[in-house]
Amino acid sequence: MLIRTRKLVKLYRMGDTEVHALDGVDLDIDKGEFVAVMGPSGSGKSTFMNIVGCLDLPTRGGYWLDGRAVSEMDGDQLAAVRNRHVGFVFQHFNLLARTPAIENVALPLIYAGVPKPQRSERAMAMLERVGLGTRAHHHPSQLSGGQQQRVAIARALVTEPLIILADEPTGALDSHTSIEIMTLFQELNRNGMTVVLVTHEPDIARFARRILRFLDGRVVADEANVPVEAALPA
Repeated sequence: MLIRTRKLVKLYRMGDTEVHALDGVDLDIDKGEFVAVMGPSGSGKSTFMNIVGCLDLPTRGGYWLDGRAVSEMDGDQLAAVRNRHVGFVFQHFNLLARTPAIENVALPLIYAGVPKPQRSERAMAMLERVGLGTRAHHHPSQLSGGQQQRVAIARALVTEPLIILADEPTGALDSHTSIEIMTLFQELNRNGMTVVLVTHEPDIARFARRILRFLDGRVVADEANVPVEAALPA
């Protein structure tokens, strides 16, 4: 089991009121799954992703990542797990504007202490994996939105993580480019990568193999899905 949560609770205090962002979430996600997480604003899906990505800790309950008790870790331990075992993909790419693609991709390896020659080699390999080997020295402003998101995916992959967490990865893209990105996620998943994707778009969730629906801090539906195979028009 790659991800396991038990009685996961996250409380926020707003004045004298306690808000249950998560209210007793029990979930298992196996290695190699492709899961879409859906729910309205305030449903708890983003809080869940923050905890799974080791960006936050639960107030109560347990979270295990590949057998490690993440919910018991301190800040330094969380940072190490986050850097080495979790790859993040965001809606707005979060690339350094004045830095070429290859250096954007290599950035996590700096924090991991990887020597520079190996950083460049691994970053180039990841750019080639996402079809951007010829764009390695282009800056983000010289790339399309879809290409920028591919750079972001290469950056997420470069540490060879256990899991890719994608937060609305197609939210800033047109429909054609969104299918390009979902094609890439499906290819990564077929090759064994675990992908957990937050989306509010049913047309994007249908590419996943499993759909979780959050409401009021709880999982209200956990559905197997026969995924649509992402394919661009000829």
